[in-house]
Amino acid sequence: MLHTPSDETIDRLESGLAALAEFRDPSRPGWTREVFSEPYRASREWTAKRMREAGLEVVVDNAGNIVGRLPGEDPSAPALVTGSHTDTVDGGGRFDGIVGVLGAIEAARELQQTGTRLGRDLLVVDFLGEESNAYGLSCLGSRAAARELAPEDLERTDYRGVRLGKAYADYGLDPSKLTEIPWARRRLHRFIELHIEQGPTLEKRGLPLGVVTAITGIERFIATFTGSADHAGTTSMEDRRDAMVAAAEAVLAVRSEGCGAPTHGVATSTRVESESRSPNVVPSLVRMYSEVRSVDEYWLSGVKGRLTGEILAKSAELGVDVGLDWSTDNHIVKADKGVQDVVASAADSLDIAWAPIPSGATHDAVHMASLAPMGMIFIPSKDGKSHCPEEWTDTADIEVGVGALVQTIKELDRL
Repeated sequence: MLHTPSDETIDRLESGLAALAEFRDPSRPGWTREVFSEPYRASREWTAKRMREAGLEVVVDNAGNIVGRLPGEDPSAPALVTGSHTDTVDGGGRFDGIVGVLGAIEAARELQQTGTRLGRDLLVVDFLGEESNAYGLSCLGSRAAARELAPEDLERTDYRGVRLGKAYADYGLDPSKLTEIPWARRRLHRFIELHIEQGPTLEKRGLPLGVVTAITGIERFIATFTGSADHAGTTSMEDRRDAMVAAAEAVLAVRSEGCGAPTHGVATSTRVESESRSPNVVPSLVRMYSEVRSVDEYWLSGVKGRLTGEILAKSAELGVDVGLDWSTDNHIVKADKGVQDVVASAADSLDIAWAPIPSGATHDAVHMASLAPMGMIFIPSKDGKSHCPEEWTDTADIEVGVGALVQTIKELDRL
């Protein structure tokens, strides 16, 4: 039976998107609402209010996650959890994460309006700070919930030299209690997250829904190239130890790895910085920031060694020393097969066409997977655009996702 949205639901989704879009940093491009910022603080007060208006009991936990509870018949039963995030990247858009929070609130409202009483509590969560930030650590709220936020992480500093622990304290959160989260210490039933795809697959295939199969693993590295600072006008080309040229070769090596990757494997260089600002000096110290992603474990495990070897060899040819600092942002996480089957069944019962699809972006679901069997529902992104002002998903597509989420919650509740 096809899910038919009410005019009130559509109006609330559209007004919610518009309202949250007002909370932004006007000095930055697009819709910028980064974690710990004043626009973010104000937006979360609005989100908590929207949850209360939907009939949810709202608390803010020790990690800063906003949690709305819809009581079930048996409050002692493991709770169902859904939700996403409402922060954005610098220069971001209006849909990434936000759809999952507003959609979850609407799902909880619809359950109440249709007289559906779940057998267990439903928790709707707006996780703190999912997006990558100045501290180089994403998914702050869900990491804390999963006890994957380590003490050493609080020593990370941003570009101003401010510690992450101090940023938490300045935001009103006690850094010593971030992982003391009662709802996450209970046994949880399932976790399901509604999200925009952030890629072009669903739109290209003309499909309204994706059942997520896995979330990409992400390996990042910073390469530091050390050459020799020489006069750019008097040093011959063959006598140079040019750190910028070595970095440029490395950028191309990263691109080549991405181009040769299997399906759903990508490689990106995001920044190259030279210490020298002089226009007439051969660069002697250059840093390059890159990452590789894939849901293919074999390729992802091999690319680190291949890239390290290629970069070291090419830099040596150029007489440039290089150091590589690799870090794992997250490992590949498979969506629970049982949850995938429930999402597919829910879509089928609503006559919604769907396809299995991997996620090339990371999500709070990665960390929630350590607390409960996890699944995700994707809806289309126009032109595959995300993390930019052009990010867009039609309200009709969002409502289809909400309908699938409601039915999925009902079916998961019965497991």
